[in-house]
Amino acid sequence: MTRSLAFFGAFNPPTRAHIELAEYSMRKTGAEEVIFVPSKSDYILDFQKKGFAFSDEDRINMLRQIADNRPWMRYTDIEMKQAEQPRTYDTLCRMREMGEHPSLLLGADKLPELEDLWHNVREMAAEFGIVCMDRGDMNCEDEIRKSPFLASLNLRIVHVPDRYRNISSTRVRAMLSQLYDMKEELHLLLPDELTELPSELLRP
Repeated sequence: MTRSLAFFGAFNPPTRAHIELAEYSMRKTGAEEVIFVPSKSDYILDFQKKGFAFSDEDRINMLRQIADNRPWMRYTDIEMKQAEQPRTYDTLCRMREMGEHPSLLLGADKLPELEDLWHNVREMAAEFGIVCMDRGDMNCEDEIRKSPFLASLNLRIVHVPDRYRNISSTRVRAMLSQLYDMKEELHLLLPDELTELPSELLRP
């Protein structure tokens, strides 16, 4: 059976950090592949209250393009196909029924949510295992020491390089929004004949 990690998230859009941290965690844990499990766009907008979400089709296509040159990377639309956003444990169980048996891969920012906001966390830890990437301003060991619940889960911690700590999809979406605004402004300033700018005009 292939040892894998299941990486759940919005991937809205997938960033360099998502991809490189997934591969880094895979190598550190001895897994052989990472399965990306994007959530539904309705969930991103309605529950997570994100201001914008790429469509399910767009995010799957982005993951497909990225995975084409990475033999260790897979993706699944198993959650997108459901009428409602499923619980993570239920998705892991469905993946197990399909012949998979991955450990759950998550970021340190999810640790404070596990006890009160997530369901079947003890079952996930016992049946699949949970790997936590120590990134951002949060220290995983400190969070675990403060919480008897987290300490009881036997979480596996992966310490990631500092260069990945502050890369986020939120920041990428903000930058894309700025680019779109600038493109619209350029269209107002330039003649219609220059709508498609020659590459020379885009150079600093």
